[in-house]
Amino acid sequence: MKRIAIVGAGFAGLQAAFGLDRLLRGAGEYEVTLIGEVNYFLFTPLLPQVASSYINPRHIVQPVRDIRGRRGFRFLRDTVESVDVEARRLQLAGGAFEYDYLVLAPGSRTDYFGIPGAREYTFDYKTLEDGVTLRERILDLCEHADHSFRVAPDPAERARILTFVVVGGGYTGVELMAEVRDFFYQYVLTRFRGIRRSDVRLVLLEAGPAILRSVHPSLARHAVERLEREGVEIRTGAAVTRCLPEGIEIAGSEFIPACTVVWAAGVRAHPLVEALPGAHDRIGRASVNDSLQLQGHPEVFVLGDSASPASAPDAPRIAPVAIAQGDLAARNIRHIERRESVERYEFADMGSLVELGMNYAVVNVYGIRLRGYFAWLLWNAIHLLKLVGFKKQVQVAVDWALATVFPRDAASVRRPRECPLCKEKSRAAVPSHFANR
Repeated sequence: MKRIAIVGAGFAGLQAAFGLDRLLRGAGEYEVTLIGEVNYFLFTPLLPQVASSYINPRHIVQPVRDIRGRRGFRFLRDTVESVDVEARRLQLAGGAFEYDYLVLAPGSRTDYFGIPGAREYTFDYKTLEDGVTLRERILDLCEHADHSFRVAPDPAERARILTFVVVGGGYTGVELMAEVRDFFYQYVLTRFRGIRRSDVRLVLLEAGPAILRSVHPSLARHAVERLEREGVEIRTGAAVTRCLPEGIEIAGSEFIPACTVVWAAGVRAHPLVEALPGAHDRIGRASVNDSLQLQGHPEVFVLGDSASPASAPDAPRIAPVAIAQGDLAARNIRHIERRESVERYEFADMGSLVELGMNYAVVNVYGIRLRGYFAWLLWNAIHLLKLVGFKKQVQVAVDWALATVFPRDAASVRRPRECPLCKEKSRAAVPSHFANR
């Protein structure tokens, strides 16, 4: 019995499991095991909409065992602590796991670039828990600001509470800021009577010369114009040099007071991948060959955010790339077993999709560039089709439909804490979110 281990139940890992099940179905001498730290698949393209209460968090996750259905691969929820490629062994939290082939697709982690305080005093935005935490944070601070309208605290402290900063002008940063903007201007200002439009400050920081650098320049420029017109302050060439509980420092001189800073500025390869032998790129991704195999270990395939293929080292870290690589890894394992030539990975740019809030998007699909409401409808349609499972497609579609008629669900699901503005000593304290990290 030959054992094939797949690490990571994201886009690449799931696609590899599907492909292996299809290609090796009926061959009883193979055992395919998908290993993940959580028992669900997260549809990350819709994660920004969790923070704005646009969709229900549970509607963008699907249990892996439900997705598997009648497919023959096994799912194991466990944590991979290390990879020994020489011994062909994974060390799991629950014990050792030996393999004949290994598909590594564990995703990525946040890169803080060594900036002081970034890890401690900013919010990540990569997991479902991150989305729910940020949603609760926004609601909590809105309650505090609404309360402070009556207790009349220091105006500077009130301004800090209602300043939200997103660091990073890529897909995640832009879409998250657009969702937060919608939540404030379409919901908060109509429901919280102690918060005025002039009280809210939304800041998007990008260290590079422009946001959305992987998007067609005309669409990127239009996105900037749209966001600025809708009340978002966009700062390019704004390198963050320090993060503090009280706010964020730019270029070593300017300071923006803010209670909430979300870090979407960059990613690094997963620690499991960085620990692999062989060459790595500047963000720790494994430098694999044209067929996605690790140098010196043709039985090991590295995919998705963790891979830097020789044939396409600059391929974007997006879902279509991960899906294509998962398919290729499955086919190449079958080719090796049949003693056939392996296939080469070729990056095919199918375009870009960026949502800029409800009813608006910029889209470039196969060279066709659209913006506005019809682009937003296309963005919705494509993402619905990509969701795994008819049930989730219906749930998300209903969420979107209801949001056009009814207000967003802004109920906080945890018990409220005492407002920190009510006590003078809280002014010098670290915010409760940071204290509990």
